[in-house]
Amino acid sequence: MKRLIVAAVVALTTFAAGCSSQQRIAFEKGLAEATISDEQEFQLGFQVHEELKKQNVKFLDKPEVGLYVEKLANKLMPSANKDRKLTWQWFVIDDSKTVNAFATPGGRVYVYTGLLKAARSEAEVIGVLGHEMGHVVARHSARQLIGQYGLQTVVSMALGKDAGDVAKVAAALGGQVGMMAYGRSMELESDELGARYANTAGYDPNGLVQFFEKLKELSGSTPEALVWLSTHPSNDERIQKLTEQIAREQLNAKERGEAELKAIQAMIP
Repeated sequence: MKRLIVAAVVALTTFAAGCSSQQRIAFEKGLAEATISDEQEFQLGFQVHEELKKQNVKFLDKPEVGLYVEKLANKLMPSANKDRKLTWQWFVIDDSKTVNAFATPGGRVYVYTGLLKAARSEAEVIGVLGHEMGHVVARHSARQLIGQYGLQTVVSMALGKDAGDVAKVAAALGGQVGMMAYGRSMELESDELGARYANTAGYDPNGLVQFFEKLKELSGSTPEALVWLSTHPSNDERIQKLTEQIAREQLNAKERGEAELKAIQAMIP
């Protein structure tokens, strides 16, 4: 198995030389797929989730809110599953001061109540969910962990053999330390995927742009709002790239869902 992985890595690395940006993305995905399987990613996400529970991350005890997030996410799944079929799971973290969301390898997506309360429409929420799904679809989270810890350690974590490292990952995610500090190309790719997924689901893809703008407004009075923006591309660059993409690809869905979100926000402490 190890020889097969090495051979795949060598072949993919050779292919990557001089390739276009789209070819490079395909190469990086192929490299991740060659080094860690879907099952290993799923198990790694499971180990991190169990550790989050041990570290007393508080999940919201409001079934209506959890079902609402899942309902929105289900509208994105047909598009996401065309790119990469996974068993998705959704969790709401009870922390109204933190405007954040994150995903772990294998299809687990976490949303803070602070983000739900800060959003002004379902289109904004669904844009964020699509963005986080994009990270998983493109194997960004697995690639980041492999880059930080090494393949052998990540596989050991997936098997439950490296509890200490799993605890570090969970502590960083639960504490909003920015464990998954994705690079510029990864963030921009996930922005693109999030806009496409939202549009296909019938929601205004400008929702993600508007959420970025909302976070810029909040950043002065609510430093926690910067957590989701603590990435390599600047906020202005991401807004510009998304706006250009929406025009170029003629993404013109209209659904906003403002009244529906307000009803859910009223249920959040």
